[in-house]
Amino acid sequence: MTKIICIGSMAKDIIFPVNDGEILETPNDLEAQKKIVFELGAKYQVAQGRHESIGGCAANVACGLARLGIETYCATRVGDDDAGSWMKKELENNGVKTSLVQVGKNHRSDLSAIIANIPSEDRIIFSDRDSNEKLEIVSQDLEKVDAQWIFASSLNGNENESWDKKLDKILSLVFEKEIKLIFNPGQKNIKSNPQKVLEAITQTEMLIINKDEAIEIVDKLGDADNEMLNDEKFLAEKLHSLGAKVVALTDGANGAWGFNGENFLHIDAKREKVADTLGAGDAFSSGFIAAHLKEKSLEECLRWGIENSTSVIQHYGAIEGLLKGEIWRRD
Repeated sequence: MTKIICIGSMAKDIIFPVNDGEILETPNDLEAQKKIVFELGAKYQVAQGRHESIGGCAANVACGLARLGIETYCATRVGDDDAGSWMKKELENNGVKTSLVQVGKNHRSDLSAIIANIPSEDRIIFSDRDSNEKLEIVSQDLEKVDAQWIFASSLNGNENESWDKKLDKILSLVFEKEIKLIFNPGQKNIKSNPQKVLEAITQTEMLIINKDEAIEIVDKLGDADNEMLNDEKFLAEKLHSLGAKVVALTDGANGAWGFNGENFLHIDAKREKVADTLGAGDAFSSGFIAAHLKEKSLEECLRWGIENSTSVIQHYGAIEGLLKGEIWRRD
């Protein structure tokens, strides 16, 4: 049976849906063109009760894959606290194998407090990281699983070991054991060491990335103008030429694109009432990956990704709406 290890972050998300807050349009601030304002010193009531959920890319994707019938391990790190015990149990409840979950002594599990603004269908995340910055990549432990695939998401690092050094260990394992790599770099990885990201892409079987991140990576190559950088087909072909055999690009409400060296396809996003966009990208990833591991066509991979993300955004949290079993096309 196909096995996959998801390596990266896990956190406990506490989500507070609110109707309050004034949305400000600030178009001159290119890095933050919309803001939300609350009265300083005021007290606001949560509108629909708080929600608690697993968060973090590796954990979200692991849960999505396990629900879709893939034997999945999550290599992440929690603290020796109640939140860490709860998260590990939640992984198990979703069918994820937890033998690779590290429990660190004397530090806290990661926690995110999320304000979900109901009228705007958007949110703000306040993240407190500790345990996942200390995640250790232990090749001997990973080898014991005998997995055919590794999903490496946005990695964190600290003063003892940077994220790119951790990625080096993953790339060495992928090369030595002939494991297929699925790479999902984060923006901070791309900004801090784009050359390391490009190096990883050369060893990547499948690259899953959003359009903004794709533009940032391809722009580093220095041979594309703005019109080319806004062309999804150009981006996908360029990333494929770097070494990624399958490329999946996402762009929120604009849907997703896939390229496998032969076919370039686009699937529209579905228009549904949004409760919370948290985890939509991770849900797409788990749907797309699961379909690929089940040897579905590129079109079906895209459809599985869109169906999974569409279901997730109708619920609060990144796990609640994940689909189970076989994802059928819903017209």
